Amino acid sequence: MMSFYRKYYKTVFDIALIVLTVYLFMLLFSYLYRIATPIFLSLVIFAIIEPLAKRLHRLGMKKSLASALSTLLFILVIAGILFGLGAVITIQFSNLSDKIVLYTGQIQSLVQDQSGTWQKQLEGVVPPDILNRLQEYSGTALKWLSGWSATFFGALISWLTSFSSFLVNFLIAIILAYFLSIEIDTWKRLAGEKTPRTFKTAFTFLRVNVLAGIVGYLKAQMKLISVTFVVIFVALLLLRVDNAFAISVLSAVFDLLPLLGVSTVFVPWIVYLFIVGQTTLAIWLTALLAVVLLVRQILEPKITGDTLGVSAFTMLAFMIVSLSLFGVAGLILSPILIITLKALLEQGYLQRWIRLPEEEFDTPPWARGGSGPQA
Repeated sequence: MMSFYRKYYKTVFDIALIVLTVYLFMLLFSYLYRIATPIFLSLVIFAIIEPLAKRLHRLGMKKSLASALSTLLFILVIAGILFGLGAVITIQFSNLSDKIVLYTGQIQSLVQDQSGTWQKQLEGVVPPDILNRLQEYSGTALKWLSGWSATFFGALISWLTSFSSFLVNFLIAIILAYFLSIEIDTWKRLAGEKTPRTFKTAFTFLRVNVLAGIVGYLKAQMKLISVTFVVIFVALLLLRVDNAFAISVLSAVFDLLPLLGVSTVFVPWIVYLFIVGQTTLAIWLTALLAVVLLVRQILEPKITGDTLGVSAFTMLAFMIVSLSLFGVAGLILSPILIITLKALLEQGYLQRWIRLPEEEFDTPPWARGGSGPQA
């Protein structure tokens, strides 16, 4: 044991120091996010309205007027989405939640009605106690599915219908974004003059290696889920499926999440349709699922190009841990941090910061890392 400590104490210390730094940074960000949510939202809104304001300003319009027009256009678009699509989504999600509870009840009743027939067919093949246990497990699973679905859609509907605190923060953020758009040149000049070189270097590293990659990746994912939404929505309308818009939105959301995808929505639905005897619709939905997956496999390499290079499991696991420890702020920041760590590895910084006992490895442990940061 002592030999292990003598070999790895430097490695453990270096890793612990990095983990502590990440933890403190996440803790600080979560605290700042709680007390200054409108400021963080204003940065996002500023990134949306500034390109148009800058273009209008270059055409000769006064910056304050250009920022006002860009902000007004943003408000009109957001208002249309909130009051138009929001009402439709709320109604359809409410109907969808009620139907899922109804469908799970129908499946449970079907299982109970057919249990006697199945038991007679399986007598002598499967012991009675196992059949009873399977029936009990299926009933428990269906109750859990019904409860989970009701809770999920109930929480979603509650969020859509009662978001007064978010709306207040959002309105404040719009005002802050407008003033930031007017004063951005002053802030840039002040930051260039007063920021220490170390922080300038860190910001440049984040902008070049992290933020640009995240923005490009998010744009690519938005394109992909937009294609998914359109294909599913049009197909469901042609099949005359109720709540087509809500189902398409839900499918697009699951398509964005790592390790989940559209199959999370369609597979249980298709299984239910086969069980209750709606075979024709089940076959059409199976074909639709195959088309959506095939289209995504074809378009993803062309749209995303070079991906972030972080596995879906790693990303999702880090997001879950961050959400548990730091709440929404941790969920927001976790992709940035994990991609930053990947960039630090590729640029050779982790190789310098973490000391490893070279004699413990047959090949250099950082053989696949970058060539190291430039001096």
